[in-house]
Amino acid sequence: MRVVFMGTPEFAVPSLQALLEAGHDVCAVVTQPDRPAGRGQSLRYSPVKQAALDNALPVLQPKRVSADEFMAKLRELKPEVVVVVAFGQKIPREILELPQFGCINVHGSLLPRYRGASPIHWAIIDGNHETGVTTMLLNEGWDTGDMLLQETVSISSEDTAGTLHDKLSTVGAELLVKTLAGLQAGSIRPRPQDDSQANYVRMLKKEDGLIDWSQSAQQLVNFVRGMQPWPVAYSYLGDRLVKVWWLEPAQSLGEQQSQPGTVMIADGNQMVVSVGDGAVRLVSVQPESGKKMPAGDFVNGYRVKPGDRFGSK
Repeated sequence: MRVVFMGTPEFAVPSLQALLEAGHDVCAVVTQPDRPAGRGQSLRYSPVKQAALDNALPVLQPKRVSADEFMAKLRELKPEVVVVVAFGQKIPREILELPQFGCINVHGSLLPRYRGASPIHWAIIDGNHETGVTTMLLNEGWDTGDMLLQETVSISSEDTAGTLHDKLSTVGAELLVKTLAGLQAGSIRPRPQDDSQANYVRMLKKEDGLIDWSQSAQQLVNFVRGMQPWPVAYSYLGDRLVKVWWLEPAQSLGEQQSQPGTVMIADGNQMVVSVGDGAVRLVSVQPESGKKMPAGDFVNGYRVKPGDRFGSK
């Protein structure tokens, strides 16, 4: 197929590579404009732009895909299909109706569950044991188009949003190639989503990482995993921000149960904190402006003692 590919972050790169490896004619890659990043605020290419340049593909970076100049260029390219993977702008009707096979999206959940911007994080935060990838025909709604193919992916107890992201991006790339082949062969019948089963997850913000210690131990384990690698779960010990990279359920402390967030045990080997239904053992933490370290080292270095309390600032 003659393809225009639209994508921006790392999640989209395997899909672009898979299209090329499958022999599709990617006539242009559309990605978000370069953004300033880092301390020097120098312009940085998106991962998709870098992949496109590495493969000598033409790159377009419109501020708005609805702009007349971009639309004229897209019509000139005459794509048979537009593939959209985590692009970052809503696709207008003029583009949806342009290609023969429509606009195909790769979405990192088993729709209609987890429509929206952070499906991978919430699949883990909610404690699911599986999620998956859906290819669908885009329409004018947010992730509401007819579904084409789906593939389920298991979530292990060690998975974070980061590791699950990598799994889903690889599966999504393979599913995209199968989807285009099925559309060409006429063997795929689009299926409408059941809107009554849908839920929408918004884009996460940095402050969403604040830990609620009144939750259960397992909820907190899932939350910490789901907040990696960004925005990262955090809490305040006094007025000091502490990122929490890993924790695990601890044995019940019985009568020692205290207000959630209270440090129950603090020594060079461990730090145990009271939570809604018992306690958790912090494994890996990172003080503000410091390095990631074992919780025991943090206890020693920052003189944490039983009775200290984690909470919001």
